[in-house]
This record gives sequence, C-alpha cells and structure tokens, in this order.
Amino acid sequence: MIVNRLAQSITAFVLTAAIARTLGAEALGQYLLAYSYYFIFVGIASQGLKTLFTRELARDPQKTPVYLISGTWLQLIFSFFSYGALVIVVFLLPYSSKTSTICYIMGLTIIPFALSNITEAIFQAQEKMHLIAISTVPVYILRIIVMIWAMQLKYGIEYLGAILFFSETLILVIEWIFIIRLVKIEWQIDGNFVFNTIKSARTFFAIEGMAVITGRIQILILSLLGNEFLVGLFGGIAQLLQPFSIIANSITLAMFPRFSKAREEGQDKQRQITENIIEILLIMALPLFIGLLFFGRDLLIFLYNSSFAQANLALSLTAASLIFLPFIRSLSYLLVANGFEIINLREVLITTTLGSLGGVILVSQYQLLGAALMALLMTILGFSQYIYFTYTRLFSLNLWRIMRRPLLITLLMLPIFILLQKISLDFMFTLIIATCAYGLFVTYLGIRAFGGFRFLWLKLLRQ
Repeated sequence: MIVNRLAQSITAFVLTAAIARTLGAEALGQYLLAYSYYFIFVGIASQGLKTLFTRELARDPQKTPVYLISGTWLQLIFSFFSYGALVIVVFLLPYSSKTSTICYIMGLTIIPFALSNITEAIFQAQEKMHLIAISTVPVYILRIIVMIWAMQLKYGIEYLGAILFFSETLILVIEWIFIIRLVKIEWQIDGNFVFNTIKSARTFFAIEGMAVITGRIQILILSLLGNEFLVGLFGGIAQLLQPFSIIANSITLAMFPRFSKAREEGQDKQRQITENIIEILLIMALPLFIGLLFFGRDLLIFLYNSSFAQANLALSLTAASLIFLPFIRSLSYLLVANGFEIINLREVLITTTLGSLGGVILVSQYQLLGAALMALLMTILGFSQYIYFTYTRLFSLNLWRIMRRPLLITLLMLPIFILLQKISLDFMFTLIIATCAYGLFVTYLGIRAFGGFRFLWLKLLRQ
C-alpha cells in the first residue's frame, strides 16, 4: 500500500511542479480545481462501498464472488449518477468555459476509478495489496511521462484530463486480469445483496462523501471567492504535504483489516496497535513540520518558481496540521473497525459545516492565508472529536508513550536545522544532509527499541 500510495504521491508531486514550471500557477489552479471536483464526486460514489466491502470481506471471504459482480454493477450505477451530478454542479457555478470543460473531461475518470475500488477492496480484504501496487505503479509512471511530454508539445490542461481518464481505465483492466485468477466469478446480480448493501453503506457513503468534501473545501471556496491563481498557490502548498498524507493513509488502510480482527482479541490489543501506528506517523510528521518552518520558502522556490515564495506563511500555517493528522487517520479507522462509523459521520458533518462557515469568512478576508487558517481549523476540530469519542467509547491512550520518541527525534533534528540555516548551503545539499541525519536518528532509536546493537548482533549470530 505504501509503495502504491508513494508512487501516486510522487507522480502527482512531479506533475504539480511540471505544470507550475511549464504552464504557470493559473493553469495549475485550473488542473487542481478540476481534479478536486473529480476527487469529491468519485469519493462520494465509491469510497463508501470500498470501506464497507473491505471490512465485510475481511470477516467473511466466502462472499467474494457476490461482492465482485453485484458490487461492480452497483458501483457502475453510482458512477454514472455521480458524473451527472458533477456536470450539473460545474455548469451552475461561475467558472470560465475552459475551466468547466477541463472539469467535464477529468470527471469522466470517476467511472474507471470507482470500478477499480471494488477490485482493490477485495485485494485489501485478502491482504494481497501487492497486486494493487503491481497494477497501478507502472501506469502512474507511464502517465506522468506522457503528461510531461504532452506539455512539452504545448498541449493544454484538458489533454492532461483525457490522459488521466485513459490511464485509470488501463489500471481497471489490469486489476481485472488479476481478480479473475483469484475469484471464481459468478456472472449474476444478487438483488437482495444490492438492496442490503445500499442500506448498509448509507453511513459509509455519508462519511466518505463528507470526508472528501472536507479535504477539498478550501480549494472550492478559494476558487469561488478568489481565483485560479490563488488555487494554484494553495494547491502547491497542499502538494508538499501530500506525501505524508498518503503514507499515513496507506499505513492506516493497510492496518484496517488488522483493526477489524483485533476487535475479537480485546481492547488492550487494539490500544497497542493504535498507539504504535500513531507513534510511527508522528516520527515522520513532527520533524517534517519543523523542517518546513525553517526551509518552506526555499522548498517552494526550488520545486515551483519564485512566484510561489509568497505562499510561505500559508505553508507554515497549513503544515501545523501535521501534528494532529496521525491521530485523526488512526482513530477514524479504529472507530469504524469497532462499528462506530456513525461517530465518523458526526465528525465530518461538524468539521465540514463549522470549517466551511469559518472558511468563507477567513478566505473572503485573507484570501490565501484564510484558506491555510481554514485547513488548520478543520484539522483541530477533527482531532478534538476523535480524541473525545475514542476516550469515551473505547479506551484512553498513553500519550507519553506515543510522543516520547517523536519528540526526541524532533529535538535531535532541531540543531541540524538551525546549523543548516546558518551556513546557507545550496538547497539540494541542505535537503540531503537533513534527510540523512533524520535517517540516522530514526535508525539508531529503532535499534535501541529492539534491544540495542549487542542484542541484534547476538540474534544475527544465532541465526
């Protein structure tokens, strides 16, 4: 899962930088706006079924053939409705004809992507996530090469949307080649299954639908109260945090079947898994946050161009959300695994409603900084609710156990950051030195956690 998500993140990151450098911030804003609408409507159409199918098939794998065929048919219907809704919404909003056309073209990707979510749910439930990586990673690499080549030939953003559609269709075909080798297909649609699935998935659809809106609401508000240029700047900021978000999502998603199974082993086992995941994510998140405070402006200029330097303060504000995201990602899946998906629904409803109202005020007053403040506000709202419901419905967390190693690594990295800022090396050298230092600290503490060098050496000798 991490390989798949990292490949997705890296290629998206490269594409964002390439659009900004080749076509400019306004074109980047158009692409990200179109992608946001696609992401929202595909999330509404598919993510609820994917989460439900993963949980149920992890518990009862014998029903896989029914879930595959009937679930795919149901997903296809939802996809058509979702694309129609996207077209209507974009048509009614005051965007330029070019921006609207890009949204229509990229929106077609809803259909193949949503259908591939059914096959991926089966792979995840069977803990064969490597098949997802084999299906997607080569296509992601090929896609970014073709997109960059198209931009060099002076093709516009609308062609990038068409390439995205065809690449996701190719992924769907490859995943079906794998799935027919794993599942004995029964070519019939189970009407009772479809009805019961719609009934069971209502909460999941609402949760995932609101969640994807929450994740993109800043861009939507900024596009309506600002312009595509500001969307491009904010999108560039968001892309810098995307690698961590994808790693966090991958780890928690990969652990979701384990969460579901651990429910039968008792709360102590679930607490241990939860604390370990949050600690791992914080070991990545806290040093990254401090690093962006020191070198955020240099990173924006290095990756994009000098016009993005004005987004440095907004980047610092948005990066503060890294402190809370490990808790949000882990606790949300923990609650779903325990049958408390209604709590996740409440969280996204409250966070999206309050965040959107606050966002309209903040963005109208402060534009780009307002969008960054809105992102941070929504993250804090989500964190507060997940902590409260976990403590009241399940168990408390040992926060000192979770925080001590992440804080230690962050404190060790702090003098490295200060020194690198003082000596003002080329940014690439700065990045390499900081990354190597971080790697050494994490490796050392990891060895200490497993008993020290002597313990590992004796263990190797015994083997």
